[in-house]
Amino acid sequence: MKNRFVILFSSFLLLLLSCKKQENKIYYENGTAPVLTSTPTGTIPLSFVNKDQQAVKFNWTNPNYQFTTGTSSQNVNYKIEIDTTGSNFSNPARKVISMSNELSLAITQNDLNDYLLNQLVLRPGMAHNVEVRVTSFLGTSAVPLYSNVLKYTVTPYAIPPKVTPPASGKLYITGSATPGSWMGGGDPELTSQKFTQVSPTLYVLNSIALTGGQSFLFVPIYGDWGNKYGYTGSNNANNVDGDDFKANGGDIKAPALSGNYKIEVDFQRGKYTVTKL
Repeated sequence: MKNRFVILFSSFLLLLLSCKKQENKIYYENGTAPVLTSTPTGTIPLSFVNKDQQAVKFNWTNPNYQFTTGTSSQNVNYKIEIDTTGSNFSNPARKVISMSNELSLAITQNDLNDYLLNQLVLRPGMAHNVEVRVTSFLGTSAVPLYSNVLKYTVTPYAIPPKVTPPASGKLYITGSATPGSWMGGGDPELTSQKFTQVSPTLYVLNSIALTGGQSFLFVPIYGDWGNKYGYTGSNNANNVDGDDFKANGGDIKAPALSGNYKIEVDFQRGKYTVTKL
């Protein structure tokens, strides 16, 4: 009886061991950094006349991510970065284009010119040096591989401003966030809330006390509600440090902290900034 029990127990133990699943671990082995090429190279011509034509086409090789199970079957994502030479792709204003599973990108002269003027904020009519690279990765950011860097000379051309500047050549701020609060119809000019016109498309208010969390708008004629400039979205939904604006837009929310601020309104780019002093 005892021997029979031992035999039954041994058989049961063998059955448990045979049913135990083997754990298969998958490890990343390697990949090959993408090789970036383009047409043209060196200098990229840009002109308003040819704005709808292709400015440049980038091509890059597959990074071939390798795992212990073979080549990755996951989607490979790419990030193409355009930045000024010497910034080492650390410039917060650099242009970043995200793509999935593609190995090329064509950019029109109009789009590239827009990136240079409104993203990198480069002056039109002047030659500038820029750099481009592509980064591959799996998922959202895993295993990044960086390509070689291509260098170019580009001269952006002037384009009509994104928002038409005021015909009055003047700009004021009004609202509950300002010392003068909301202006009334017919109110006289409040010079303490008047911007300085730096260029045909740029207006600057070097210092104004703003009440945190309140609202404001820009107007070309103080005391006249016939025209105004505000946020492109719904009232007070803007980024308080600066955002896009448009004619007849929504109320703009001020930063949460009350204090003195510098405000710049750029009609060329259709953007304004609010900087704590």
